[in-house]
Amino acid sequence: MRVKPSQLVPGCILLNDVIGKTDQPIMTKQTVLSKKHITVLKKFLVDYVDVSRKLNNGEVFEPAVHETKQPSASFLTHYLSVVDAYKNLFTGWQNNVPIDMASIRNTLMPLLERMTDITRVVHTLHRYATKKDYFFHHGVSVAILSAYIGKKMGYSKGEWLQLGLAGFLSDIGMAKIRPDIRFKTDVLNDAEYQEVKKHPIYSYRMIEQQPTVSHAAKLGILQHHERVDGSGYPLGLKKNKIHRFARIIAVCDIYHAMISERYYKDKQSPFLVIDELHREQFSKLDPQIVQTFIESLINLSTGVHVRLSNGQTGVIVFIQPNAPTRPIVKLDANGDMIALQDNPDLFIAETL
Repeated sequence: MRVKPSQLVPGCILLNDVIGKTDQPIMTKQTVLSKKHITVLKKFLVDYVDVSRKLNNGEVFEPAVHETKQPSASFLTHYLSVVDAYKNLFTGWQNNVPIDMASIRNTLMPLLERMTDITRVVHTLHRYATKKDYFFHHGVSVAILSAYIGKKMGYSKGEWLQLGLAGFLSDIGMAKIRPDIRFKTDVLNDAEYQEVKKHPIYSYRMIEQQPTVSHAAKLGILQHHERVDGSGYPLGLKKNKIHRFARIIAVCDIYHAMISERYYKDKQSPFLVIDELHREQFSKLDPQIVQTFIESLINLSTGVHVRLSNGQTGVIVFIQPNAPTRPIVKLDANGDMIALQDNPDLFIAETL
């Protein structure tokens, strides 16, 4: 099973070599871990290790459950201040105020650079959004998610900061859409939807001449609603004609939109949304990006408190590698372990 070093206990048996940043083994497979070994793994900032389901004394290994840290007040305050800034900027764009890229970068970049804080809260960003200000939360959250996934995919800091900037700017063209459509509180009709589909072009035109926005970011903004099967908009591009930045923003945009509460749509469980992304990955989305996205968010979920579809609450204690949205949950009521993979009628309805 795959666990974090913080979940290990003495007596765990490694199933694979633990490779360091120099591509040399820090520890070899079949090592029986001691407290010293576990300390070393933590100091080397190892994310995960594969260990046997049984300890060296034959007992079943039960991963230690660690509490999910809440975002620091300073990070939440910082996030909300950027949402407010986005709202103020958007009001200006509605009134044809030109893009002030220096102001945008000064507002957004310090938040994106807080990657340690982002790693702790990335799977709970949707909790901060409100129906009234969903649009502004969405822009900031897509920026954060895009930068985070870009970093996970190995992009340089300069690249993932540009990716986050593209996520932030991807919907600014909505400022050019009629207000009665933009903030409508029920489902759009076909004519209104056709108008909304023009917003990526408007977004692109607003930043096309900005030298501090990279070419990749500009394509990410223009193409973030394209789909690999050609069903997207505004150009109906397919597969590799869609820039990788756009494919990353697309996954982040869909995920945050689906898990957030809006006037005409209830929020959905992140686990159900991830299931849907998994189903879409071979038709409309980029499979590699979806897989990275799923692994990055699901692996953060061990220790998260959840409510199941039958109303019971508990803590996720183990993620099934072959079924990441169907983890093992330890129930609060009686301490029983439920493997959702073996209970198809149950699912995680909400993270708490």
